[in-house]
Amino acid sequence: DLGSISTTVPKSMANSLWNTRAISYLGCAAQVFWFLFLISAEYFLLTVMAYDRYIAICRPLHYGTLMGSRDCVKMAAAAWASGFLYAVLHTANTFSIPLCQGNALGQFFCQVAQLLNLSCSDSYLREAGVIVVSICLALGCFIFIVLSYMQIFSAVLRIPSEQGRHKAFSMCLPHMAVVSL
Repeated sequence: DLGSISTTVPKSMANSLWNTRAISYLGCAAQVFWFLFLISAEYFLLTVMAYDRYIAICRPLHYGTLMGSRDCVKMAAAAWASGFLYAVLHTANTFSIPLCQGNALGQFFCQVAQLLNLSCSDSYLREAGVIVVSICLALGCFIFIVLSYMQIFSAVLRIPSEQGRHKAFSMCLPHMAVVSL
């Protein structure tokens, strides 16, 4: 969260100090890349964390074999690598579209939709395809998280002791708060 907000706030502060609303083309590309990278990596990490909570609560006796430290490192690395790959592909696709209405946005935050408005070719259909793939990825992660928590809640409600239920819920509460935000 701190990283994704840090992609836009510094430029906003600089523009306020210099009383301008401009951003360079390269700055725009960097901002889009970092924003997409940090947001997608965070979403993939939240999905991995939901799997971790699922294993910890629904299969506690198998946790050590299913979620060793190497496995956790591999899943975290896969989440970061997937976020990086997604951001590279999306940014490269977005900035390969020819702009014929100039390249001035007149604001400090680069939005893909505004860049598409500056395009004069049918190349924006590629970007629409990337957006559809993005929605499918996000929806897949969301469904996985929801299904994981449905299984977790089902398992927690079957715990006979109130102390056990409280411990299980307190284990999931920080992750649930982040996902819901």
